[in-house]
Amino acid sequence: MVYADVIITNANVITLDKKSSRAGSVAIKDGLISGIWQDKEPPRGEIEDIENLTIIDAEGGTLIPGFIDTHTHLGGYGLQKKHVNCGSPLNKSIADIQKRIADKVANTPAGEWIIGYAYDDTLLADKRHPNRADLDKIAPNHPVHINHISGHFGVINSKGLEVAGMDDSVKDPEGGHFGRDEAGSLDGVLYETANLVIRKFLPSSTLEEYVKQIGEGAKDYLAQGITTANDAAIRDELDLQAHIAAAKQQVNPMHMRLMIMHDMLRNHDLFKEKTAEEVDHYLDEHSEGRVRLDSAKMFQDGSIQGLTGALREPYHTDSDLYGDFIFDQSFLNEEVAHLHRRGFRMAIHGNGDRAIGSILDAYELAIAKYPRTDHRHRIEHVQTATVADLDRMQRLQVAGSFFINHVYYWGDRHKALFLGPDRARRISPLAEAQERNLLFTLHSDCPVTPVSPLFSIWAAVNRVTREGHVLGPEQRIDVETALRTMTIDGAKLNFNEDIAGSIEVGKQADLALLGADPTAINPMEIIDVPVLKTIIGGKVVFEK
Repeated sequence: MVYADVIITNANVITLDKKSSRAGSVAIKDGLISGIWQDKEPPRGEIEDIENLTIIDAEGGTLIPGFIDTHTHLGGYGLQKKHVNCGSPLNKSIADIQKRIADKVANTPAGEWIIGYAYDDTLLADKRHPNRADLDKIAPNHPVHINHISGHFGVINSKGLEVAGMDDSVKDPEGGHFGRDEAGSLDGVLYETANLVIRKFLPSSTLEEYVKQIGEGAKDYLAQGITTANDAAIRDELDLQAHIAAAKQQVNPMHMRLMIMHDMLRNHDLFKEKTAEEVDHYLDEHSEGRVRLDSAKMFQDGSIQGLTGALREPYHTDSDLYGDFIFDQSFLNEEVAHLHRRGFRMAIHGNGDRAIGSILDAYELAIAKYPRTDHRHRIEHVQTATVADLDRMQRLQVAGSFFINHVYYWGDRHKALFLGPDRARRISPLAEAQERNLLFTLHSDCPVTPVSPLFSIWAAVNRVTREGHVLGPEQRIDVETALRTMTIDGAKLNFNEDIAGSIEVGKQADLALLGADPTAINPMEIIDVPVLKTIIGGKVVFEK
């Protein structure tokens, strides 16, 4: 006898279990999957009748495990929804951005900050970053800051520099620099950690406002079938408490995993010297089981399209430019070893192959010094990993979370400008990762690219660029493998494959109902498959 309070009937169930089983109906009890049948309805007599049994008729739709986006920025995405969209192709030139900022200035009291997001210098007709002078022309009396699409750069105007108390004498922070003109004066462009320095002076939301914005962002994630999201940079107390409160209040019904910045784990009164297990317990207890620890987060390079990713060979258009490390190797080695010893899984941003090698050096030293089984340390983005890097990841059992959306959004420019044809065709080398049986997932890095697991799966299967070219067809993976990277493999990366990531009896009833079977259609049509329902713990949290 199977006990149930929800039954899903008339479904094409892709379980993504070890046998790649298919089914027709599913029963749920108290948020867990309690029965699975081949038939479109459970056989008569197998369900224990209870009052208020809910029947969800899938009407032939495809039921899959809920998507897991292992690297995203829900908090930042929620906050930016109230700011000025400076992205392209919406904005074709710096003049377009100026107009949008000017419209906001006209409705904002003098002295208040104007915040923009998502400008991309490589897509603007001007082929450069907006600068201090551009912003001063339309906002002489308002401090203005615009964030780059990559999150690694920004631009600030004169009023903003004044509020931050900075002039031409300011010194560059480690791992970044302030842009300057030929005379040595600040031009307003902020590179890497210089952008982080400026962010400290931007207006901060209240906890209540932040929680509300997380809720607004979560609605968009749920509409894409996401049931678990890993926020990839918890930088301060407000980030932390906002996620906990949003989960506890059910403003955000998703399961959340947090990558907490390494310096916060070193210095914050809540966490310093605590083990990973103790930090995870704090999150679990204070969020009533909705928020858990993912990892200790670090960055070791920047953005390839921003020419700050650390490469072994120079950039295609500049034979003298290799990109930079964020940290020198000795500090990275020490920090990784310290956090590894405390039991943390590490997640380190590495786009360029030189940065990936540096990260692997630090991991290897830490593992040798403090042996630990099943650490599942990870590298974020893994854009330009070489065959030797992938072999080393296999040997060290290091996982990868691939930013596959790069192929579509920047692939053409990687080929023409940043990496050249040979290196560009190997970005996000998924087929080679699969050949080595690496644990790997796909991610959106939202808001760097729009959140959509089906888009990421489409990109991995087709490798089509914005201009319609196929970039590195030999690195394609098949549809089921791509689905697994954003379901059961995501659960494995989160250390909870025993309770999530596939449709099996006893696992969480976190599900997505799709309007078509991605494995049975033209792969180019995957991008158009609608998400009809998202279910978390047996409850419908989104319905199209």
